[in-house]
Amino acid sequence: MMDDSNYFAVAITRTCGSGGSLIGKALAMDYGMDLYDRKLLRLASEDSGINEKVFAEADENTRKTFLYRASKRVYNGEVIPPESGNFLSDQNLFNYQAKVLKELLKQESYVCIGRAADFILKDEPNVVSVFLDAPYEFRIKREMERQGIHKPQAEKYVDQLDTYRNSYYMYHTGRQWKNPRNYDLCLNTERLGLKQCVELIEEYIRLRFGVITEKKVNQ
Repeated sequence: MMDDSNYFAVAITRTCGSGGSLIGKALAMDYGMDLYDRKLLRLASEDSGINEKVFAEADENTRKTFLYRASKRVYNGEVIPPESGNFLSDQNLFNYQAKVLKELLKQESYVCIGRAADFILKDEPNVVSVFLDAPYEFRIKREMERQGIHKPQAEKYVDQLDTYRNSYYMYHTGRQWKNPRNYDLCLNTERLGLKQCVELIEEYIRLRFGVITEKKVNQ
């Protein structure tokens, strides 16, 4: 059951091509709540006073470096003050995103895709953490169709994005990205299908929190 706040969050972690974005959007639509992914950069910018372009550029630059493979900066809930020389560090930019996610949960229910949200919100009672994966060939095929690209390009794209996400997660959490112990639910989206994954997550939320979607309320 939920605590007295009446708000809950769904934190989705996903491999590239597994359909996580579509599943997240469907959940947000069914519950009538916001979805946060890159939109979180704008909110973190407003909270910190740091230009949104700085967040976006840091987000993009880290995809092109080996920074996350070389070290760890495990999130501890603290933000660095403006007078510090590390105010614009990648770690502090992450910390502000984490701060926003925690504060949002006091104001609204939402879905968050990526951003290590499962780790950031791990001590919050009203959070469902979900890991979405699928066989490699299935994911390659989905990216070929989604982007209109050939198999070698799709393989390169999937491999690079998975490597980045794994490194990002390890760097900020100190945890293994694909460890099922990190999550409430781990789903194979090929085996179940995207629509059925949405339905399963919603049923889990109903059983755990007693919350049903707006669609079912209106039936």
